[in-house]
Amino acid sequence: MHDIPVPDRIEARYLLPNRGTTILLAAFVAVGAIAFIALLGMNPDRAWQSYVANWLFFTGIAQGALIFCAATVITKARWNWSVRRISLAMGAFLPLSYLLLLPMLGLREAYFPWIDKMAYDEIVQLKAAYLNIPFLITRNVVGPLVLFTMSLIFMYWAVRPDLAPERARDEGGVTGRAKWRDRLSGNWLGQEAEEARSWQKLKVLAPALILVYAVVMSIVVIDFAMSLEPHWFSTLFPVWYFMAAFWGGIAVTTITMVLLKRGNPYFDEHMGPQQKHDLGKLVFAFSIFWAYLFWSQYIVQWYGKLPWEQAWYIHRSTPEWGPLSLLAIGLCFLAPFILLMGRNAKLNPTFLGSVAFIAMLGLWLERWLLIAPSLHVPGTPTITFWEPLIGLGFLGIFALSVRWFLSTFPVVQLWQHGVDPERFDREIPPPVDRERVVV
Repeated sequence: MHDIPVPDRIEARYLLPNRGTTILLAAFVAVGAIAFIALLGMNPDRAWQSYVANWLFFTGIAQGALIFCAATVITKARWNWSVRRISLAMGAFLPLSYLLLLPMLGLREAYFPWIDKMAYDEIVQLKAAYLNIPFLITRNVVGPLVLFTMSLIFMYWAVRPDLAPERARDEGGVTGRAKWRDRLSGNWLGQEAEEARSWQKLKVLAPALILVYAVVMSIVVIDFAMSLEPHWFSTLFPVWYFMAAFWGGIAVTTITMVLLKRGNPYFDEHMGPQQKHDLGKLVFAFSIFWAYLFWSQYIVQWYGKLPWEQAWYIHRSTPEWGPLSLLAIGLCFLAPFILLMGRNAKLNPTFLGSVAFIAMLGLWLERWLLIAPSLHVPGTPTITFWEPLIGLGFLGIFALSVRWFLSTFPVVQLWQHGVDPERFDREIPPPVDRERVVV
């Protein structure tokens, strides 16, 4: 990544709410809610399948973007100084995501086939210690609660140094910002002390957050996707999910950066060619990693010629589902790989944002394919217009929460961490005292 100099002084700028955008996003939420209720009346099984798939997608990219931010803390990266807050903003969706998770805990036999099979299937009975409703509810209440709480604490320490009381007069008298400043900047120690303390907290939280992320998101995707075919299992399946979510977080950061650059010269100046190039390289690289994880899982199980291990792939390779599976592979891997191979493609914001958007469409389709083929009733449609409409509702909630964050806190992080001394101490050998050298 580029070693980018950071300006000595960064002016606080916020995303200005737009009435038209607010109405549009609110309409998305309304359309999604109406579509879900309508489909719930006609075909409740499909309605909940779409609901869960969209929850997995939007929660994954929100948490993945935050993990991307945590990863740059661990590596002490400075190249993303102007887009770090964008990644952080995606975490604003997580409290709403937790509320949206709670209805999913009421799903029973119509969604989880193993509930009925537990009475007669010997293989499923061997998994009874894990596959039971009380334990499922417990781990999916406690796990996301711990992960999302840690994420919000991480966000708090990342934002706090930008809430200096002396900066309040530059905010234009926006009441909402003042209230959040008062809530989050209590016991202010001074700018330098706050920056040093926050950086130390973030360095401790970041690795712990990533470890908890891997565990909790593995539990969630095992419960709501892999367990739908209770005879099938893959130790790589959870990794495929949470690493794709991490990649989705990078892609949505890229899309948001492009939109901000188009709407404001200030953001366009600070989110320059270095950030575009580096984000483009990450979108490109992780599309390859996504394909690598998929292939690593597929090649071992397919050539093992074990019916249980092949069943999951067979269900997604039928004439009904095969074209959708190939489309997902094309959108997630082939399109980013081919279109972002050159340097100029990564430096063109419109082109870069478009490719990232294509990858996100592929990732959304892939999340749907994790669930629907396992529960599909032969002879019924595979995917209809209802699923994207429900997705619009989730998109509206997600975008409104992110926009609230960027309009409440500075879009570009004002404080920047210093360079830790050990970074140089380990690379530069100590000076030699020639007078004490014995010949």
